[in-house]
Amino acid sequence: MTNKPGKIVIVGGGTAGWMTAAGLASMLGKTGLSITLVESAAIGIVGVGEATLPHIRFFNETIGVDEAEFMAATSATFKLGIEFVNWGKLGDSYIHPFGEYGLANAGVPFHHYWLKMRDHPMVASLDEYSLPIVACREAKFQPPSRDPRSVSSTYRYAYQFDALKYAPFMRKHAEERGVTRVEGKVVDVALDGDSGNITSLKMESGDTIEGDFFIDCSGFIGLLIEKALQTGYDTWSNWLPCDRAVAAPCESAGPLLPYTRATADSAGWRWRIPLQHRTGNGHVYASGFTSDETAERALVDNLEGELIADPRFLRFTTGKRRKLWNKNCVAIGLSGGFLEPLESTSIYLIQEGITKLIECFPQSENYETDSTEYNSQMDLEYERIRDFLVLHYHATERDDSEFWNYMRTMEIPTSLADKLDLFRTRGRVAAYDHGLFLTPSWVAVYLGQGIIPRAYDNRADVVDESDTLKHLNGLRQLMTSTVAGMTDHSDYIKTNNMGLVR
Repeated sequence: MTNKPGKIVIVGGGTAGWMTAAGLASMLGKTGLSITLVESAAIGIVGVGEATLPHIRFFNETIGVDEAEFMAATSATFKLGIEFVNWGKLGDSYIHPFGEYGLANAGVPFHHYWLKMRDHPMVASLDEYSLPIVACREAKFQPPSRDPRSVSSTYRYAYQFDALKYAPFMRKHAEERGVTRVEGKVVDVALDGDSGNITSLKMESGDTIEGDFFIDCSGFIGLLIEKALQTGYDTWSNWLPCDRAVAAPCESAGPLLPYTRATADSAGWRWRIPLQHRTGNGHVYASGFTSDETAERALVDNLEGELIADPRFLRFTTGKRRKLWNKNCVAIGLSGGFLEPLESTSIYLIQEGITKLIECFPQSENYETDSTEYNSQMDLEYERIRDFLVLHYHATERDDSEFWNYMRTMEIPTSLADKLDLFRTRGRVAAYDHGLFLTPSWVAVYLGQGIIPRAYDNRADVVDESDTLKHLNGLRQLMTSTVAGMTDHSDYIKTNNMGLVR
C-alpha cells in the first residue's frame, strides 16, 4: 500500500469547511494527516442554515464537543420537531416529531392501531400520542431517558443555532486539533496532465498550496468540483421549483419554542427558527410564480417581532453534482448540491459527506473503488431526501394559487410514486437500509397532509377494539403526565448553563 494521501486541503470555510476540518482532525488526525483550510475573509458565507436534525448530536459527541459550551457559544435552543402549517390545506397544522408515535405492538406500528380506531369519539388526533409533539405544544424540554422501557426514551432532539456563530466555534475546535488556516483567495487550480487530479492551488498572493487530496467547501460556486473538474450538475427544479430565498432576523416574541415552523405560502413557504437571542426567519419561494418584492413583503409582514437586520436574498438551483467525489476531490456542502431547507437537511448532508468520506478514506492514489462507493451512498441520501421533500408539496389539496396547482398535479419521481401507492393501499411505509427519514417521519407527513390509507395492517384486528381503545387512552394520558413533569424549555437552558444569562 503506497502513496496514501497525507496532505489534505479544504477550500472554503463556513459551516461545511470547518465541520469537515473538525471532523477529519478529530477522527483521522492521529493517522498523520496534514489538514489545511483555505478561506478568504472577504468572501461571505450563506449563514442562514440554523435548524438541524438529531444526527448532529452524535457528530458533535464523536468529535468531542461539549454540549453546554456549544449551546452557549452559538445561542442555541433545543429542537424536538418541525411544525408544518397550511401544507395539506389552508388552516391545517401538524408536527413532524423527532420520535415515535405511541408504541408498536406485536411488530405492528402504532399508526395502524390509530387508523383502526380513528373515527371513535374517544380517540384523539395522532399528534397526542407522540411525546415530542406534546412537549413542543407545551414548550417543554428534557433529554431522552436512557431506559428503553421508558416512554421518555422514544424521542430524540436536535438544535437550532446561529449559523454565523457555529463556524467560528468549529474553527476553534479544528485549530486546537492541528488544522492550519490559510487566509486568501484561490485564483487558479492546477491539474495533473495525465491523471486530471488536482495538484495545487494558486493564491491571489502568488503563493502555491500543494495537496494530495482536496475537499471543495466553496459553496454554490463549486470552485474545485465544477470550475476546475467540470463535473456537471443534475437539476431537480422540475420537482422542487423553489429557487430563491429571502432571510431576515427579528426580535424574539412569545415563549421559547423547541421546534421550527414551516408555513406554506402562495408560492413557497416561510420558516421561523427561535434562538436564544433572536428569531430566524426566511421565505423560500419559486421565482417563476412570484416576484422578489412580493416574497419579501410576505416575509416582513409576518414577522412576530421587530426586524433587526435588512433582508438578504439568495439564489439556488435544487439538485446535485453528478459526482460528489471526482478524481482526488470531494465536494461537501453547497458545492456538492442543494436541497431546500424544508426539513433541515443541509447540515445533515454535510455531516454525512464527512462521515462517509472518513469511512471511504483512500489508502492509495487509486480512488476508483472508494469514490464509487462514496458516490453511490451519497446519491441515495440525496435522492431519498429529495423524495421526502417533494412529498410535502405534492400531498396537498391546495388549489388557491398557480404554484400549488402545479405542485399538486405534477409528475413525481417513480421512487416516490411507489412509496405513495404502498401507503395509500395498505398504510405501509416503504423501508430501506440507507436513508435519513424513517417510518415516523413519513407517517407524520402522509397523515398530517391528509393521505389516509384504504386499509390498515390486518394484525391490528387481533387486538379487541375495547382493548385497543384502553391502550390508546392510557398512552395519551401517559404522554400528558410525562410532559407535565418536564422543564420549561427556556428554564432548562438557563439552569444548565447553556446561555440565556440569569
